[in-house]
Amino acid sequence: ALHENIIVEGAGSPAEINLRDRDIANMGFAEVADCPVIIVADIDRGGVFAHLVGTYELLSDTEKQRIKGFVINRFRGDIALLRPGLDWLEKRCGVPVLGVIPYIQDLYIEAEDAIDVRQKHFANDAIKVVIPVYPRASNHTDFDVLRLHPKVNLEYQRNPEKFSGADLIILPGSKSVRDDLAWLRESGWEKLVEKHLRFGGKLIGICGGFQMLGEKIHDPHGIESTPGSSTGLGLLAMETTLAEEKTLRNVEGFSHIDKRVKVEGYEIHAGCSDGKALKKPWFVMSATGRPERVFDDGALADDDQVRGSYIHGLFDRAGVLDEVLRWCGLHDAGSLDYAVFRDNQLDYLADCVENEIAYQSWCRLLSVEPGV
Repeated sequence: ALHENIIVEGAGSPAEINLRDRDIANMGFAEVADCPVIIVADIDRGGVFAHLVGTYELLSDTEKQRIKGFVINRFRGDIALLRPGLDWLEKRCGVPVLGVIPYIQDLYIEAEDAIDVRQKHFANDAIKVVIPVYPRASNHTDFDVLRLHPKVNLEYQRNPEKFSGADLIILPGSKSVRDDLAWLRESGWEKLVEKHLRFGGKLIGICGGFQMLGEKIHDPHGIESTPGSSTGLGLLAMETTLAEEKTLRNVEGFSHIDKRVKVEGYEIHAGCSDGKALKKPWFVMSATGRPERVFDDGALADDDQVRGSYIHGLFDRAGVLDEVLRWCGLHDAGSLDYAVFRDNQLDYLADCVENEIAYQSWCRLLSVEPGV
């Protein structure tokens, strides 16, 4: 689809001097795209004026010319007490402060980097789900819907000594699967997973976590770490080989367990798995918009205690989540439409921003007439 206006979010700092010659996410992108820039700073972390002035002074002359405004985010307190600092900042840099966004209580949106451990609900009769947090764990937003579900108590745990049992353990994705697998083994999580399964617990692996469930992981080209192979957890009869070209695609399909259960998500992984376990797949999928190109995804263990899939965002559809909770013994979970919940939270955030930043400011930045 074509859009008249596009807002691009940066990543990290716009003044990362060590990356300037190859910056594709911040000012380097803005220079190539020839677009105006707003710098947003988080006052809740402290040092907001040093952050903004320091960032601005580290930019090149052409980059400074692109800065059309500052925005201060997550402010607590009386705006009148902040006003002298805003006036000083505008005078010091010659850049207007477009707005100050208040700290928004009870806002649940997907975190970019840090893992959000807040529980919206906590119920005594809920399913307990534990996510081991290995050093290079990725895609933690896969589990936001579990954290927000009224019948799920979710715990992110790094230290296996704090593990006190669970109905379901989920191994998340990883940026370096063999290294995180080694950590899982050395830290004691592997033995805990084995004990968990002996006591009848359930286990799911997503993407890198799915690869760990197999018998071997091969990285002949050193894609994620040093070239070599690692012995997996041996819970699914399959092996994974990491390839230089990543699989990147949006996917949709349905569950082999119940064809009425629809699945949507995305794949982003370097590995290709093969083996007997894949003859009992979890899902039937196709690339989004390409229903004629059907393929199987994931695996279901014969003992019905272990499942795996390459799909991120797997639990966002209520049907898959409800099916998984029933598998864990919860038959009256009730549905949580995460897509609707997420949209409502984004609308709430947008309303708060709109209350603090004048509509005319955006129009000037986008070179459009107010009311269009």
